[in-house]
Amino acid sequence: MNEERTMSGVYLPGDSTAVLRDLPVPEPGPGQVLVEVGASGICGSDIGYIYHGHKGHRGVDGPAYRGVVAGHEPSGRIVAAGPGVRRFGVDDRVIVYHIAGCGLCDNCRRGYFISCTAPERKAYGWQRDGGHAHYVLAEESTCVPLPDELSYVDGALIACGFGTAYEGLRRIGVNGDGDLLVVGLGPVGLAAGMIGRGMGARRVVGVEPSEQRREWASGLGVFDEVLTPDDEIAPVSATAIDCSGSRAGRATAIAGAAEWGRVSLVGEGGTLETEVSDALLHKQLTLYASWVTSLTAMTELAVNLARWGLRPERVVSDRFPLEDAAKAYELAAGASQGKVVLLPSPELA
Repeated sequence: MNEERTMSGVYLPGDSTAVLRDLPVPEPGPGQVLVEVGASGICGSDIGYIYHGHKGHRGVDGPAYRGVVAGHEPSGRIVAAGPGVRRFGVDDRVIVYHIAGCGLCDNCRRGYFISCTAPERKAYGWQRDGGHAHYVLAEESTCVPLPDELSYVDGALIACGFGTAYEGLRRIGVNGDGDLLVVGLGPVGLAAGMIGRGMGARRVVGVEPSEQRREWASGLGVFDEVLTPDDEIAPVSATAIDCSGSRAGRATAIAGAAEWGRVSLVGEGGTLETEVSDALLHKQLTLYASWVTSLTAMTELAVNLARWGLRPERVVSDRFPLEDAAKAYELAAGASQGKVVLLPSPELA
C-alpha cells in the first residue's frame, strides 16, 4: 500500500458547488477494507438530494447528507484489510455496494441493505465517507467482486445505476418473448437499454424528450429505435420501464405497454397519475416499484455483463480527475449527454 497520510476528498456544501478538502487516509478496522478508488460515479440522487441543497430521504431524520466525503458509486482495488476480513484480500478488485446495513434485519439478510431501517444503517457518500476520494473505507460485507473483464469505470456504474436498472428489469421478467420500452434516457435509462439487450429483449425502444440525449443514446448501438414523447408509441411492448421519475414519463411507459404487460417504476421523485380503467384494468397491466437492488443481484449482474460482453462504461460521456469535481458536478447537474464519472486514481481506470 502507498504510505500516504492524507488524501483529497470531495464535499458538497449544498449550494450547487463541490469542494475539495484534505483528510487523513483511514485505516481499516475489524471487518473492513481500504479501497483505492479507480472510479466513482455521480448519481442523479446526489444532484437532487445533496448538490443543490441538503434534503431529507426515506428512513433518515433531517438532511440525508451528513457532511461526509460524497460519492456512493465507488469501484477500486483493495490495498489493506482489517482483522477478521475473510472473503476479500489485498489486490482484489471490487465494487462497493452503496449501503452498509445492520446485517441482521430481514432486508439485510436478503441482501437488500438499501431497505434496512436500523439506526446503524449508513450510506456511503451520505452518512459515511464515500468514493469521491483517493481511498474509501468499506465494510467487507458491502464488497462485490469485479470481474477481470470489466474496468473500474464499469464497476462504478454497476454500483448504483446499472444495479437499479437490473433490479427493475428482473421484476418484470425481460426476456426474448417480447420487446422492452425504456422511458427516460439518462444514465439509468441507458443502463436499462443495455441490460435489456443482454437479457434478450427482441427489440429495445427508448423514449426521451432531450434531443441531445436522444442523439447520444442513438449512437450507443443499444436501442433499435429512439423516439420523442410526442411520437406515436404503439402499445406492443411486453415490458416497459420508466427511468425518468416524471409523471409524464410514467404515463408514457403505461401507455406503451401492451395487454398483459408489465411496467417497472425505478425513477425517484414525482407523482404517478393515470386513468385506471382503459390504461390499467382493461389492459391487465401489472405495475412494479423497485428501489435499487440487492447485494446478491449486483454480484449476479457483474458476472452477467462480463458474460454478455457488455461494457457499462459505454454510457459514460465525461470523465474528470478528482481535482475537477466542481466541473464534473456542474456538468452532471446540467447538460451532460450520458454518465459523468470521477477518476480519483486515473492509473487504475
